[in-house]
Amino acid sequence: MRISGVNIPDEKRVDISLSYLYGVGRKNVVNILKIAEVDPAKRVKSLSEDEQKRIQKVLENHKIEGDLRAEVTENIKRLKEIGAYRGIRHTRSLPSRGQRTKSNARTKRGKRLTIGAIKKEVAAKMGISAPATESKAK
Repeated sequence: MRISGVNIPDEKRVDISLSYLYGVGRKNVVNILKIAEVDPAKRVKSLSEDEQKRIQKVLENHKIEGDLRAEVTENIKRLKEIGAYRGIRHTRSLPSRGQRTKSNARTKRGKRLTIGAIKKEVAAKMGISAPATESKAK
């Protein structure tokens, strides 16, 4: 089964496989299947054509995949343009929902970079001149 450009796994249950779509979570799946009148325990491969069409018809009312991704991108772009705090946090690649950044937020901030003293051997490999300590000694 293919919905809005995404192949849904055939071997899994309908309620699990629909959550492969961007914008459809476990909570939404329950409502979608209830409206489409499809048993959530059924496997995707055993769905009839009529059931597949009912599911696709219900999903037309929801923003999923490309439409939702575009909307989220537009929202972030708008926040950046108006200079909102959340937009600035997005621009700087920092958490925008109040999380602490002193000790966590590694996913958002990236790998740790050591800032400070560099050993002479490392500086030589990098092509950086070693810090001048001789002038202080005099």
